[in-house]
Amino acid sequence: MTGLSWDHIDDLGLSLYEAHPDVDPLTVRFTDLHKWITELEDFADDPMKSNEGKLEAIQMAWYDEWKDNQ
Repeated sequence: MTGLSWDHIDDLGLSLYEAHPDVDPLTVRFTDLHKWITELEDFADDPMKSNEGKLEAIQMAWYDEWKDNQ
């Protein structure tokens, strides 16, 4: 498989930061986070394979990118 999968935590966090640089990741609901991840151009995994743990890890990776660039 080419592209990003749910297991590419840090890459997804960076991609979300690049797509939404002005959004505080901690204010994003998991339903919106899931939608934004699956809409990323490089995302190529099954949308149904996510879970709360993966979404939380991705959100924290995104938060780290966002925080480092504030």
